[in-house]
Amino acid sequence: MSEKVYVLGIESSCDDTAAAVLCNNLVLSNVVAGQKIHESYGGVVPELASRAHQQHIVPVVDTALKQAGIDKGDLNAIAFTQGPGLLGSLLVGASFAKGLANGLGIPALGIHHMQGHILAHFIADANEQSPTFPFLALTISGGHTQIVRVDDYFDMTILGETMDDAIGEAFDKSGKLLQLGYPAGPEMDRRAKLGNPKAFAFTKPTVDGLNFSFSGLKTAILYFIQKETKANPDFIHQNINDICASIQHTIVEIVMDKLLKATAETGIKKIAIGGGVSANSGIREAIKSGEGRFGWTTYIPKFEYTTDNAAMIGICGYLKLQSGLTGSEDQEVSARLKF
Repeated sequence: MSEKVYVLGIESSCDDTAAAVLCNNLVLSNVVAGQKIHESYGGVVPELASRAHQQHIVPVVDTALKQAGIDKGDLNAIAFTQGPGLLGSLLVGASFAKGLANGLGIPALGIHHMQGHILAHFIADANEQSPTFPFLALTISGGHTQIVRVDDYFDMTILGETMDDAIGEAFDKSGKLLQLGYPAGPEMDRRAKLGNPKAFAFTKPTVDGLNFSFSGLKTAILYFIQKETKANPDFIHQNINDICASIQHTIVEIVMDKLLKATAETGIKKIAIGGGVSANSGIREAIKSGEGRFGWTTYIPKFEYTTDNAAMIGICGYLKLQSGLTGSEDQEVSARLKF
C-alpha cells in the first residue's frame, strides 16, 4: 500500500447523499446534497429519499473527487454505509460503491453508520486531539441513542441504548406539537436559549441500567400541551421559548444521568459525542461542563462531522485498511445492522 492512501466515503443512510475523499486521516473534500422535498411531509419519505439518492449520487461523487484534486484511478478503496438506515437509500449508495470499486479493482468496505459517528473523532481536524482508548461514546441522532464503550477502533460494546424512540425523535415530535416545522431540533435549540429551563417540569422516565426511553416523555409533553391549550388557546405562542427550554432541559438531564452512571460503572471518564443531535447546544454545554464538575475529558467534534456526512465513513474505511480488514462483494446492506 502506498504511503498516501486515498479513500472515497459514501453515505446514503437517510435523506442526505454525501461523498468525501480522504488522504489517510485528512479530509480533502466533504460534499453533502440534502433533500428539501421531505419538509412538506414533516418527515422523511423513504421512496422519495431513494429516488433523490439516485439523482444525486453521481454528481456528488464527481464533485468530491474534483474538490479533492484526484482522479478515481487514484483511489485505494471505497467505503460505504452498510446500515442501519432506510433500505432503499442504503442500496443506492452501496450499489454505486461496489460497482465503482469492482471497476477499479479496489476494495469496497461496508461501514456501520454509528461506528462512523464514533470514529469521526479520528479525522485529522475533527478535534484538538483524538480520544485515547478506552473511552465512552454517546451517539445520539434521529434514529439512535446509545452509550458505547470503545476499546479499539472496531472493538465496541453497547452499554445502553434506547428501548423505544431515539432522542432525535423526542426533539422532532415535540417540536411538531409546537408547530416548529421539520426538522424541529435546531429551532427548538435556538428558542431554548431564550427561555427558562425551569418554567415547566416534565417527569423523567425510570429506566433500569444504562438504557434510555423517550416515548413516555413524548406522551407527557403531548398531554401537557393539550391541557394547557384547552385552557388557553394562545398558550404555545405566549410560552414557546420557555416550553422549548423546559423540554430540552429535561432531555439533557436524562442524558447526563445516564452518562454519570456509565462513568461510575466503568471507571472511564473520557466522553466522546457523535450523531446529529450532538450538535444541540444544550447537550454540548452540559457534557463540556462535566470536565469541571466530574473530572471528565470530553471530545466534541466539529459540527460538520456530527451530522450525517461521508467523511466519517471514509475515516472508517481508512482505519479498516490500516487494521487489515477488507470487505467482499457479499456485504449486504441492512436497515437494522448490528455492531
